[in-house]
Amino acid sequence: MLLPSTVNIAIHSSQSPENVRRDLLESLRAKRVNHKFHYDSIKQTNKWLALHQVYSPSRNERDCTATYNRAFASATKVITSKAVHLVGLGCGGGQKDTRLLKLLKAAGKAISYTPSDVSVAMTLVAQQAAFKALPSKNIFPLVCDLATAADLPKVLATQHAASSTKLITFFGMIPNFEPDDILPKLAAIVRLGDWLLFSANLAPGKDYAAGVKKVLPQYDNELTRDWLLTFLFDLGMERGDGELNFKAERSAGALWRIVARFRFRKTRSLVVEGRPIRFLAGETVRLFFSYRYTPELVCAALVKHGLLVCDQWIAKSQEEGVFLCRRK
Repeated sequence: MLLPSTVNIAIHSSQSPENVRRDLLESLRAKRVNHKFHYDSIKQTNKWLALHQVYSPSRNERDCTATYNRAFASATKVITSKAVHLVGLGCGGGQKDTRLLKLLKAAGKAISYTPSDVSVAMTLVAQQAAFKALPSKNIFPLVCDLATAADLPKVLATQHAASSTKLITFFGMIPNFEPDDILPKLAAIVRLGDWLLFSANLAPGKDYAAGVKKVLPQYDNELTRDWLLTFLFDLGMERGDGELNFKAERSAGALWRIVARFRFRKTRSLVVEGRPIRFLAGETVRLFFSYRYTPELVCAALVKHGLLVCDQWIAKSQEEGVFLCRRK
């Protein structure tokens, strides 16, 4: 496969330097790190990809991979349009999107693809993966912050022909957002006639809380620690400044999640983007959280925001599910 020597990539204003700077300072002052800053550099992207390769069920469990493949085959069959515009929101490394693109291509459909992520490096990785299925002229990479890009529905509407059916993928993203913040934005992108393939990390078993605690080792491990701590170390912090702890806990609502917090052993002062930032001994910074759902909780969350689940596929491990959705 011959890769192009240059590629074009669109960067939305939500990821402009001034907006990224604002978001970084807000994260540090609030002591709640915006998840996008864990994918900011090539180094962080490579660490996440390595972590995903080792611990993600979709990469390591044959049935989980087959679950996605069944969802992809069904989506390909149910979309009767001859032209499809695939939009990968939070595309990550693009492996799942590329498998779906190959099926759509094999079905004889005319395809265009927008891999979109908050990380330039991640978007480029997804674009490169998609070259296995599509020529570069059919791929339109877009770097944006889904949480703050208010005009994203309009931006995406200009990227495909009116005769194309839009198929949106949202894989592995919902765990890292407050659902009532992100789902209205997602619903605004999914218009009448569009399709959405949505995945969620699930809690296995009949006991919801016990299921969340069961999957804690997928997070509390050295690869995840190395990936998350890279953000702090790149700011100038050191290993001796504190310790990172993981915990399964219930949120303010009915949902359970796994949270990673860094607790400072001593007071630490930094200068970030020209601004002084101070952390006191005993204070904590929430570096990361990941919600776990059940299939019933996924359907309830989606329908609350006007998205109807038409079909679903749950892995035998009950740790991952894929949901095919449309607007109500």
